[in-house]
Amino acid sequence: AQPALIQGLERVKNSFNSYPLDRLALAGAQAAMEDSAYLEQTRQWTMASRTWLVAALGRLGFETLPSQANFVLTRHRSAPAPHLLARLREQHILVRHFSQPRIVDWLRISIGTQAECERLVQALEHILSLAQDTPTEATAA
Repeated sequence: AQPALIQGLERVKNSFNSYPLDRLALAGAQAAMEDSAYLEQTRQWTMASRTWLVAALGRLGFETLPSQANFVLTRHRSAPAPHLLARLREQHILVRHFSQPRIVDWLRISIGTQAECERLVQALEHILSLAQDTPTEATAA
């Protein structure tokens, strides 16, 4: 293309491409894509962490949808998702919650390292135990 056209495109490209990559980043991405052994190791690790997390959530009374992804959708039978989200955030554990009607009761939890998953489960155990210790209006009256 003509140099003036290229210059014009260079000036506006970041408004269309919000993730500009330089040559070093592209070289790193290509190397990562070609490292199939690391990809397989990471895939196996993610699947094992997901399996462990789903089982641990189940023991805490969560219903978790089947997942083949790097996250799970889960809900607790008695603890509202917004409450769990807020209590987890207080402990600097970030999960996602969406307020759309079909998924308002669900949390989206990304699969982390085994240590991160264990910390999440410990935090949820604590949050749920506090909820059990709090008298309801019916029992307080």
